[in-house]
Amino acid sequence: MREFAVPPVAKREVAGGLADLVYDNAEVGPADIAFRRKAGAGWQDVTATQFADEVTEVAKGLIGSGIAPGDRVAILAATRYEWTLLDFAIWAAGAVPVPIYVTSSAEQIQWILSDSGSVAVVVETDEHLGRLNSVRELLPDLRQVWRVDNLDEITAAGAEVDAAEIHTRRAAVSADDVATIIYTSGTTGQPKGCVLTHDNFFAECGYGAEVLAELFHGRGQDQAAKTLLFLPIAHVFGRMVEVGCVYARCTMGHSADVKQVMSDLASFQPTFILSVPYVFEKVYNGARQKAHTAGKGKIFDAAAATAIAYSEADGKAGIGLKLKHLVFDKLVYGKLRTAMGGSTKYAISGGAALGARLTHFFRGVGLVVLEGYGLTETTAASAVNTPQHLRPGTVGRPLPGTTVRIDEDGEILLKGEQVFRRYWNNETSTAEVIDGDGWFHTGDLGELDADGFLRITGRKKEILVTSGGKNVAPAVIEDRISAHPLVGQAMVVGDGQKYIAALITVDPEYFTYWKSTAGKPAGATVADLVDDPDLLAEIQKAVDEGNAAVSTAESVRKFTVLATEFTPETGHLTPSLKLKRRVIMRDFGAEVDKLYS
Repeated sequence: MREFAVPPVAKREVAGGLADLVYDNAEVGPADIAFRRKAGAGWQDVTATQFADEVTEVAKGLIGSGIAPGDRVAILAATRYEWTLLDFAIWAAGAVPVPIYVTSSAEQIQWILSDSGSVAVVVETDEHLGRLNSVRELLPDLRQVWRVDNLDEITAAGAEVDAAEIHTRRAAVSADDVATIIYTSGTTGQPKGCVLTHDNFFAECGYGAEVLAELFHGRGQDQAAKTLLFLPIAHVFGRMVEVGCVYARCTMGHSADVKQVMSDLASFQPTFILSVPYVFEKVYNGARQKAHTAGKGKIFDAAAATAIAYSEADGKAGIGLKLKHLVFDKLVYGKLRTAMGGSTKYAISGGAALGARLTHFFRGVGLVVLEGYGLTETTAASAVNTPQHLRPGTVGRPLPGTTVRIDEDGEILLKGEQVFRRYWNNETSTAEVIDGDGWFHTGDLGELDADGFLRITGRKKEILVTSGGKNVAPAVIEDRISAHPLVGQAMVVGDGQKYIAALITVDPEYFTYWKSTAGKPAGATVADLVDDPDLLAEIQKAVDEGNAAVSTAESVRKFTVLATEFTPETGHLTPSLKLKRRVIMRDFGAEVDKLYS
C-alpha cells in the first residue's frame, strides 16, 4: 500500500456560493472581458459587468416563474454561452442546476428529471423537446419548459422582481449547500446523481488555478488567459472549465459544433485549451493524413520523430537535434500551432489516457499537454501534471489538499475537499464507494511513484479473467490499438475465455484516405471491406503495437473488424467517449462468439 498527499495552499476566499464569483468579478474588474460570445463569423466581447447584469435578469425571471431556493432546474443543451449564463443565474436564484447530455435518450431524460425532482428544464432544439414530450406524462413535478434560444421568456417573468431578492438568495447560500447534481455517464446500470457542493467547486478550481497559474492567469482584459470551451458543459470536466475560468477571471468562449472547432480555435486564439485524447489524436492523424496526401509524408514523419525526441530530451537536446527541431519548426510545427489558434501554449487532457508518444509529440511541437485524472465524484481533476511537475505517461501528482492511496488490490482511493459526499437519493451506492474512514474508492487501478506521480493501469470492474486465471486490464492495450489512425475504437474481450480478443471499429475519416492509398474503390464502405486482406493487415499493425505493451497472456490473439462505429448516438459510448462494455457485449455478442468458435 502506497500513499501520497499534497498539502493545501491558499485559495480565493468566497463566503457563499458560486454565483458570488460573478458579482465579485464585476466589482473588482468591471471592464474585464469575461466572455467572448459567437456573433456571426466573429466574437462579441462580454464584460464582467455585462455578464453580472445578464445573470441578474435571468435569475429574476426564474424567481418570477416560481423557482424556489433548492429547486432543481435542468439544462438540456449543447455547449454555448447561454448554458453558462443559465448555470450562474440558477445559482444566483438559490436553485440547483442539473445538466443533461444532448445525446441522452428519452428514457434517460425521464430518469434524470424524475430522480432529481426537477421542476423546470431548458432545452435547445425541437428534437430535444420531442424526446422530452414523449415522457412528459411521467414527470408530474415538471412545471416549466423553456427554450435556450428564447431566454426573453424567462426574463419577462422577472419584470416585477426586485434585484435585491437576488442578493437575499445569494446570502442564504453556504459553501456546503448542493451546487449541482451531475448524473454519471452510466457505463453500467442506471446513471447515479452525483451531488457536488459549492465548496467542492471552490476547492477544485481554487487549487487547480493555483498549480496551473501559467494557464489560468486572469487579471484583466489585456493580459487575461483565454480558452475556448468545446467540451460538453454537461460533463464535469467542461463544468470545471466553465467555473474555473470565472473563478480565475479568464476570458472564455464556447463552441458547440465539432466540425467548427478548428476554425473557431483559429479565430478565437485561446492561450490554453482543455480537451480529451480523441481530439488530440484527430489533430495528429489529420495533420499526418494531409501531409501524406500532399506528398510530404516523409517530411511530416521525420518532423514527428524529431518532436518526440526533442521532448524526451527534456531540455538536454544535442546541437544536431536542436537544428533539426528548428528546421521542422518552420516547416511543420508552426503550421500546426497556427491551426490551433497560434497562441495556444498549454492544453489539459482528461477522460482517458493520451499516452506518452502523443504527449511528447505535442510538447515537441510547442503545445504542452498536461494529462490529469479525475471523476464526476471528484469534481473533475484529483491529479494533474503541471508545467513545473510534468511526467509524460502519468496523470501527474495530486492536487493540493488531496491524498491518493493505492489499496492492496491496486485500487486508487482518494480524499480531498473536491471529493463528493453522496449520491442523490442513493445511500446504498454511496456506502459502496465511500468507506468508514472517508476514502472514496474510485474503481480505477493505478500505481504511485515515490514522488507522487500517478499512473492509471486499468478499471477494477473491467478486469477480465481468462479461463487460465490471468487477470487482464483492458485499458492499456485498448489505448495503444486505438492510437492507430485507422482505428476508431478497440474493445478487448475474453472474460472466462482461453485467450484475449478484440472488437475493432474503423475511423471513418481516415478510412477515406486509406482507401485512396491502398487502391480500393472510393465508394467502398467499411462493410464492403471488413474481410479485405489489406485492411486486416493494417489493423494487425495496430494490434501488434498494442500487444507490445503487454505480456503474451494479455495480448490480443484474434480480432474482428466491425462494419459500424461506436458512438454516443448508437449508445455504445458515453458522452465522454468511454466504452459502454455491457451494451457492446449485448449488441455484438454474436461477433464475440465467433472469435472463440
